[in-house]
Amino acid sequence: MMRNLSALFAGALFGCGLLVSGMIDTAKVQGWLDIFGAWDPTLAFVLGGAVLPMIFVWRVAERRGMSILGTPIPDRVPVRFDPALITGSVMFGAGWALAGFCPGPALASFAYGGWGGALFLLAMVAGMVIAPALSARLTKA
Repeated sequence: MMRNLSALFAGALFGCGLLVSGMIDTAKVQGWLDIFGAWDPTLAFVLGGAVLPMIFVWRVAERRGMSILGTPIPDRVPVRFDPALITGSVMFGAGWALAGFCPGPALASFAYGGWGGALFLLAMVAGMVIAPALSARLTKA
């Protein structure tokens, strides 16, 4: 029960952060990516505000081994730069640049995004469902 409440709180806090920072506004996100046009650097502050505190939190978590809720903290997984990671990263970045949405803001904007937001969310979920089956099929071939 406590895990579910803390997950709900963390998700709501994340959604509020997206809303306050303007990251559910596709024009703002696309402005960040338009470095040769009307570049909007505010996303750098949002990224810094998220990444910098997490550097310290992960350092503390490495020493603890157990979360505040009493569950074990998993070991850090070594990063492997394989074709799947590179392809997925390129596809994520291209989709983010074209649509101005990534999964978090897409869910947050679903409530007010109109048909465009709903269509993006539907396409994103379809891609998440299709990708594992397609990947398994391609690795067999």
